[in-house]
Amino acid sequence: MNEESSIGIGIVGSGFLAETRARCYAKAGAGGRIVAVASRTIEGARAWAEHHGVPAAFDDLAALLALDEVDVVDLCVPNLLHRPMAEAAARAGKHVVCTKPLAAYVGQDLAEDVEDAAVSARGRREMMEVAVADAQAMVDAADEAGVQLMYGENWVYAPSITRASDLLQAAGGALLEMRGWESHSGSHSPYSKVWRNTGGGALLRLAAHPIGAMLHLKREEGLERDGEPIVPVAVSAEVADLSRVPGVAAGGTDLATGWEDVENWGCVILSFSDGTRGVAYGSDNMLGGMESKLELLGSRCHLKCNLSPNDLLRAFTPDGGVFGDEYVMEKLDSGAGWTTPIPDEDYGSGHIAMCADFLRAVSEGRPALADGGLGLDVTRVVYAAYASAEEGSRIDL
Repeated sequence: MNEESSIGIGIVGSGFLAETRARCYAKAGAGGRIVAVASRTIEGARAWAEHHGVPAAFDDLAALLALDEVDVVDLCVPNLLHRPMAEAAARAGKHVVCTKPLAAYVGQDLAEDVEDAAVSARGRREMMEVAVADAQAMVDAADEAGVQLMYGENWVYAPSITRASDLLQAAGGALLEMRGWESHSGSHSPYSKVWRNTGGGALLRLAAHPIGAMLHLKREEGLERDGEPIVPVAVSAEVADLSRVPGVAAGGTDLATGWEDVENWGCVILSFSDGTRGVAYGSDNMLGGMESKLELLGSRCHLKCNLSPNDLLRAFTPDGGVFGDEYVMEKLDSGAGWTTPIPDEDYGSGHIAMCADFLRAVSEGRPALADGGLGLDVTRVVYAAYASAEEGSRIDL
């Protein structure tokens, strides 16, 4: 802990996620303060630091890690950088926050000059072996250094899901079936459409959220009832690029297209050690704004969690420009008609509570609710799902 008895945070990256973290750490009310930022260019780092009132800016991770006042390093960087940066931070004695996915296959075991097609052509079981090894190495590095590795899965902290978890515990019985999804109209960034950049498509980018929440809820159920976690034991999955169907080319669409070698739809069935099931999917084929939902069917209750949209506020306007630059919700195609402006998306999505738990976990010396172990398990499930889709068979974990 730094000398001011607040937790010093070092942000690595200066893009969209770094902006989200800056807002949420400021709202977390848990004694954290961003003291440094490192980015790919010094100009980008300085601009971000000036905007957020951060005293130190670097274009070098080592310089940020050398600061005594940095207690926690939050990695808001591309997937390829997760393992090397997490290991470097752990060696420097810093706690680590890593966004999802904890690890991904982006050709890290191939030559740097290999073609993009060679990366996505790798067998999915080979991908799983590499990605899981990277995730395990991150967990091990943190353990060996005596620091925490925290996994940035905000769904675990979403107020609707944490309240549902309380109700499940009060109701008793078993959580028999889970259905969860995150869907929107797709990313228009060319970066997201190439396997080498991301390590996967909708299954990795979107379905990882409900998968993480499901693994967490079943783990907690088992620990509460029997003292042993309930874990996933098998997966079955399918993936597809639905933007390639003939009707899209013939009729046009407002959905994102141009996916090169990643899926824009993926669905996985999870089988758990107690015989229960979960179904999670991610889709880039939904117009009308983002949907993030989790439905929980228990033996004594039925719960529906709506992260987005929710109807705390509903608005109607005949013209999409009436509200000007006011933010309504993520991925909304038009502000015309009825919409559901989310009062505080950072709160409803769980990002604020997640940042608060990370800071309190460090100050209290306890594991975070979403830790590296959860990130490791999600990595294993996602890439086993890719293997299942490739082979057309159920994969035992």
